[in-house]
Amino acid sequence: MNHPDEQDPTRDRILQSALEIFADRGFKATTVRDICTHAGVNVASVNYYFRSKEALYREVLVFSFKEADRKYPPAALMSDLLPAEDRLRHFVRNLLLRLMDDGREGLHAKLMAREIVDPTAALDYVVETVMRPRFMLLRELLPHFVGESWSAHDIDRFILGVIGQCLVYRHALPMVDQLCPQVVSSADAIDRTAEVIFRFSLAGLRDFGREEGERS
Repeated sequence: MNHPDEQDPTRDRILQSALEIFADRGFKATTVRDICTHAGVNVASVNYYFRSKEALYREVLVFSFKEADRKYPPAALMSDLLPAEDRLRHFVRNLLLRLMDDGREGLHAKLMAREIVDPTAALDYVVETVMRPRFMLLRELLPHFVGESWSAHDIDRFILGVIGQCLVYRHALPMVDQLCPQVVSSADAIDRTAEVIFRFSLAGLRDFGREEGERS
């Protein structure tokens, strides 16, 4: 259990330092001493505030999502008041901006990239508390484009197809930088890339929607 005073500056320093070091080195290569030295606190502080390195890491993953959400709010995806196209466009742009952020909030994408490549027990918690609710929103959104007759498995394939187009820019960035660096070379370039992903995805989804109409 976390220390009851979550506004404690020492606790906050530990979280901030842990985010930087876990993102840079990964969970296994990071020690509690590394984090406490960076934060300028006693080694016993991690046990006092978080009980263990594992519990701290889980808290850091959730904390990193909250930090990214503050800069890139997901509210538009969740709004039933917006047209489905606007919600999908927002989702794609929001995700790509998070992935390509090279500032502090970009540590979230770096940390999650490490966690996906070398998962820990904390991934289960993050999937259930943060990722699955957003995935479920996409399950509700995509039938607006493809129709209602597709199986849940196919809807999931459509979702992963959209997400995968964004992820390649993060996970294959060294290759992208050599082959076509101009596509992510600036904020305007990233915006344009997000728009291309959105329109490419929308065209594909609508094509599946037409297929459903032909079958019915």
